[in-house]
Amino acid sequence: MSRPRVRLGDLSVGFVQPLAEAIQGLGHDPQPLLRRYGLDETRLAEAGARLSIPRYMHLGHAAIALCGEPALGLHMGRLSRLAQAGLAGVTAAQAPTLGEAARTLLRFEPLYAANYRGHSSFQEDAQGAWLRFYSISPYNAYNRFVVDSLLTGWLAQLAALTDTPIQAERLEIEFEAPGYAAQYQPLCSTAVQFGASGNRLRLGRATLELANPQHCPSTWQHLLQLCETHMLQRTRVRSLGERITHLLGPLLNGGREPGLEEVALRLQLPAWTLRRKLAEEGTRFRDLLNDTRRDLAEAYIRDTELSFGEIAYLLGFASAEAFQRAFKRWTGLTPGGFRRSQRQVGQSSVASSAGSGVSSS
Repeated sequence: MSRPRVRLGDLSVGFVQPLAEAIQGLGHDPQPLLRRYGLDETRLAEAGARLSIPRYMHLGHAAIALCGEPALGLHMGRLSRLAQAGLAGVTAAQAPTLGEAARTLLRFEPLYAANYRGHSSFQEDAQGAWLRFYSISPYNAYNRFVVDSLLTGWLAQLAALTDTPIQAERLEIEFEAPGYAAQYQPLCSTAVQFGASGNRLRLGRATLELANPQHCPSTWQHLLQLCETHMLQRTRVRSLGERITHLLGPLLNGGREPGLEEVALRLQLPAWTLRRKLAEEGTRFRDLLNDTRRDLAEAYIRDTELSFGEIAYLLGFASAEAFQRAFKRWTGLTPGGFRRSQRQVGQSSVASSAGSGVSSS
């Protein structure tokens, strides 16, 4: 039985548009940078085109360096539009209220973005709702802009829907206050909380109930049906093993590894039933856990700048030493040796494709 390969995630190339506009707004030509990442006009106009999460983070980091603006993500967010989220965004733009638009945008997130770390959520109560973006810690110069652009983007997209300026009642950000912390304050009517337990913003009931003047009930229902169909196609998995692999990603972090019982609970199955069904598929929970860890480890080492200690933490190892021993057992290489070999391959690939203008996504 061949095992599915784990990827860190990808997102629609529509997210490149506000990045390019932000670069231009800061007085720089974005085209040379975009071409370096294989993002020419043809690629950006390709239906359903996706960009890998690591490549997007490297692109954002390069854009910040080009502009000398660490708050680039905030500029990007203010320029975000619902249509850049593809079918899910177009559907949200037909919602009857701002709250339904937010719920729709986050519910159908897999149609425009996927990350093994988790997914965004809309958590409503009687007084309002939290729009939550999952953790992508540890934070560094490559990924803070992602949180900035998403949270700011949600507010900008929803405000444009009703043509009404809106502020969050509360805004919580997982990383510590950066040097540009004051630039967040216009987004929120209260003090922004940094170093929080998660990334989320709060909208009050009155804001959620703002009517969308562009709402057409029949178009709204048609678009919802299309989203449901595409969602089913994208999220359909073929085996129990694949379902477990998808579950393991968000559960692996913090120096601990999830057990079979925890996963069985998530799947709403007795542990013995889960064990039996996996045996019928010719695999075991421990094998799936190790395979997932190995695939994620290779992707992190190859595609990110994270230290081996940070990778060990994200994969549920008690220490960097335990991770390095496991990686050597899996691949025959140390993590450092694997990173060096992959960078040599990457440099050779860039050199060979420079003449043809080809770049991987």
